Amino acid sequence: MASLVAGVLMTGPVALALGVVGLRRTRARGSRGARLAIAGIALGVFGTLAIVAVVVGVRLTAAAQRPLTLDVDSPREAHAVQLVTGHCVDPLPPSGSVDEVTVVPCDQPHAAQVVTQYRFDKAATWPGQQAADRRVASACALTPAEVEAGVRAVTWAPTEESWGRGDRTGLCVATVEGGSLTGSFLDGTVVIP
Repeated sequence: MASLVAGVLMTGPVALALGVVGLRRTRARGSRGARLAIAGIALGVFGTLAIVAVVVGVRLTAAAQRPLTLDVDSPREAHAVQLVTGHCVDPLPPSGSVDEVTVVPCDQPHAAQVVTQYRFDKAATWPGQQAADRRVASACALTPAEVEAGVRAVTWAPTEESWGRGDRTGLCVATVEGGSLTGSFLDGTVVIP
């Protein structure tokens, strides 16, 4: 009976252990309750699997939001929330909501580079998409020489959906039309076609 109650309360490992003990006792004594113990074991297995699934899900979500290091030695897929100032991406995703990108080493040809970040206050309320876009755009400052060379800034601001998941960072990405860059804007090694 205790195993069944523990299973209903979603304490999987406890229900599983109590069910196994109860099943052994009912079989050893020849008493009733084996069905309750089996039901408790079944709920215990289900509860344990649910706990494992939640833990794995939380860990995968945390890993998908952890910032990448700048030491990128080969192309790799990443979520936009993992990018920091200095990362290079290729290709540049189409306009709109950006989730996954391909991060490449900056010494290889690439379409764009993250040149600045705008961090919203963690306690801030959702400002609306237009206001979020404007705030991130205010952090995008290209030099006159970059503008003259055809460099343009693209802003990636949090969306209402990503904001709800805790995303508070906007990115300013530098790119050029119709060509690929090599090098980095940050250390002055960029080669603009």
